[in-house]
Amino acid sequence: MKRIHIGFISTRFAGIDGVSLEANKWAEIFQQSGHKCYWFAGQLDRQPKRSLLVPEAHFQHPKNQWINEQIFGKKGRTNTVTELIHTLRSLLKIQLYQFIDRFNIDLLIAENVLTIPLNIPLGLSLAETIAETEMPTIAHHHDFYWERERFAVNAVNDYLRMAFPPKLPNIKHVVIHSDAQEQLALRTGISSIIVPNVLDFENPPEVNAQGAAAFRKSIDLKPEDKMILQPTRIIRRKGIEQAIALVKELKDPRYKLVISHESGDEGHEYTEWLIDYALENGVDLRMVNTQVADPWNGNGSYRSKYTLWNIYPHADFITYPSFYEGFGNALIEAVYFKKPLLINRYPTFARDIEPKGFDLVVMDGYLSKSTVYRVKEILESPELREKMVNTNYEVASHHYSYAVLRNQLTTIMNELFDGPEEHLSESSLDPQNIIHLTSKKDRSPAQQNIS
Repeated sequence: MKRIHIGFISTRFAGIDGVSLEANKWAEIFQQSGHKCYWFAGQLDRQPKRSLLVPEAHFQHPKNQWINEQIFGKKGRTNTVTELIHTLRSLLKIQLYQFIDRFNIDLLIAENVLTIPLNIPLGLSLAETIAETEMPTIAHHHDFYWERERFAVNAVNDYLRMAFPPKLPNIKHVVIHSDAQEQLALRTGISSIIVPNVLDFENPPEVNAQGAAAFRKSIDLKPEDKMILQPTRIIRRKGIEQAIALVKELKDPRYKLVISHESGDEGHEYTEWLIDYALENGVDLRMVNTQVADPWNGNGSYRSKYTLWNIYPHADFITYPSFYEGFGNALIEAVYFKKPLLINRYPTFARDIEPKGFDLVVMDGYLSKSTVYRVKEILESPELREKMVNTNYEVASHHYSYAVLRNQLTTIMNELFDGPEEHLSESSLDPQNIIHLTSKKDRSPAQQNIS
């Protein structure tokens, strides 16, 4: 019995999108137990010696963008499109086998790549690779294609049924909320386990005062200014116009709205509209124009001046008016840094998170006068704010801590690497108790032949 090698696969592991962040938290838990983690994607900011960068794996690769233009919003596809899909599928499959062989991978973790069909060839190639190698796999699903309007009309239903996600006996499926679990079972017959997004609430954040002050200076905030932080990417479903409306209604020029993440995943039109909307409403909007790094990836190949942990400490209030979220990382990040926040009752929050007992300012699709009054009350009362953030930290510690993730990964690993006498501890992923099932002699002939 040996420590295992774990291969994370996605279109992108870079920056501070939710998939990249959660993958790093999983990797941190595994590495604490002595396992080694490796990375496969089309964009990477991980250690090169533990990574395989394949540009065609990125959803923004020109060939994938062209394919997506031909297949989404349309009901039929041409032979040319089909041929390109399979050409890329074959290329990516070779690269996946090389990744498995180069790093002697024992367990694959597919991060949303078998969930959202932004790279159809990669999903197909990975599904085939998993089937052929019988490699133990965890498919970590963040948001399914049927949850997104943009994928409702498409010319690839055959591929979606095949690989998004595939139904294979060696895959354990993980979802991040209860509606996804129900819909996955209803639509595909696939059972899954719910693993929420987490943070290390057992260890409060260590604030780098110098880095936080440098970030504040970089966006030209004066000592008397108050930061209203929108800690999300700039995409339409984040409802950032509601944050602009809130700052307008606060009617205090000291309050500046700061958006921490970049735009671009879904184009720049929404960004340009937000800039105009803020100007029309007299709101001082600051957009971070430098790459913000993932705080869990300090040893990555990409170096950034600032991480998320430099931004949160200086926020006076957090806005999170999303219409839809798979889970809601910004919520637990705000709670982790003991910041008060405004949140819209998006479906996953209303069903899975709100019942836990958080003390938040909640809006239900629109910004009411009473909601604005509640925000002002919190901003002006240190006592009220202190009580609120301490309550939230305690609730989150119980439901969204690393201990929760560690226990659930233990359960999944027991099922994937089971044996008549070997089972993992309920309290930790002890590397001495994991069976090394996929040594080179156990792998497929095709896998053995790759050099």
